[in-house]
Amino acid sequence: MSERRFRAGCGRERVGPSDLSEIAYTDLAFPECPTCRHRIEPEGGPAFCRWIATDRPSPMEALSRFRLDEDGA
Repeated sequence: MSERRFRAGCGRERVGPSDLSEIAYTDLAFPECPTCRHRIEPEGGPAFCRWIATDRPSPMEALSRFRLDEDGA
């Protein structure tokens, strides 16, 4: 199986399976974890950090092309 690089919000990177686009890191052992911008705290579930594949487009990329006219519509 080939591998792929993943990056957390704190900038740490790791290698994981190439068939994944994200990894849920549930250990949250790093000092930055409580304030990480990739941290998710689902209702009724444990907190985790999203490690996103470095070779995939940002989930916010589509929003960067979105424009409102002067009326806000």
